Amino acid sequence: MVRVAACGVCHTDLHVMKGEVKFPTPAVLGHEISGIVESTGDGVENIKPGDAVVCAFIMPCGECYYCVRGIDDLCEKFFKYNRLLGKMYDGETRLFRNDGSPLWMYSMGGLAEYAVVPKTAVFRLPTNLPLKEGSILGCGIFTAYGAAKNQGAIRPGESVGIVAVGGVGLSLVNMARIFGAKTIVAIDIRQDKLHAASSLGATHVVDSSKEDVMSEISRITQNRGVDLAFECLGRPGTVIQAFDMVRDGGRVVIVGIAPTGATAGIEITRLVRREVKLIGSYGARTRTDMPEILSLAEKGEIDLNHIVSREFTLQHVNEAYSTLAKGEIVGRAIVTPG
Repeated sequence: MVRVAACGVCHTDLHVMKGEVKFPTPAVLGHEISGIVESTGDGVENIKPGDAVVCAFIMPCGECYYCVRGIDDLCEKFFKYNRLLGKMYDGETRLFRNDGSPLWMYSMGGLAEYAVVPKTAVFRLPTNLPLKEGSILGCGIFTAYGAAKNQGAIRPGESVGIVAVGGVGLSLVNMARIFGAKTIVAIDIRQDKLHAASSLGATHVVDSSKEDVMSEISRITQNRGVDLAFECLGRPGTVIQAFDMVRDGGRVVIVGIAPTGATAGIEITRLVRREVKLIGSYGARTRTDMPEILSLAEKGEIDLNHIVSREFTLQHVNEAYSTLAKGEIVGRAIVTPG
């Protein structure tokens, strides 16, 4: 059980609130937390009460088909029990109303004062990292790291395009720099977000509300297209845009979550003839990637303070998500108990 210090404000929660992603209600959302361990259950050995921790939003069971093969971002129990039913892996929730009726949990249900998290998803926070800002390591940065390392497999010297530089997109700019991309093109409709992308390592920015994206990509890459494009918004138009901007043989990694049933019309002939690779990326691999993320953050490679731009108290959580819905948050906002 973790006493929550902060919880990240994520678009995925917003999709659930708007009914665009199915999830049982009543529920407690919030899936990106940091805090102080209050107590532990049986079998917990490496974490103790009083430890400052960060928690990954993918909470692997550690024993299913995918977990035993080291790809716990596809954990069967996480999707079956938590993402579909709002429960832990014993088939129960940890949250109830005063009358005993259940409240369902989106990941650990972090928009609260306390949260219960499986031990597989809890990691000690390095002492030199800020506790509240460290919360975003569990989803925004975690998701970007998985996309950059596992699905995008960024290689040194490559060119990368990032469509939509919100919280995950900005973190991908940071990751592209860390993994050695030579050309990093950030694409968005807001100048404040593009300015933040430049400060985190983008070599070029494109304001898609004023500039023709394909013309700019062609100019920057000498008519070839980028080696790798990330789409971080989850909209059909931006998915197609990411597909169109990669070179022959390039990779397109779709990171943004879309409303259930949304589709994008990809040109099949180009996909086949030009050998474009289309890849989905949901998160990172909790048990192996999270230690690597924490090591990078401890060394100062991940800029937490630059990515976290707003703080709201739990009392003002609705304001936080309405601000997010308007596209007015640069990077990531966090919610604190107050």
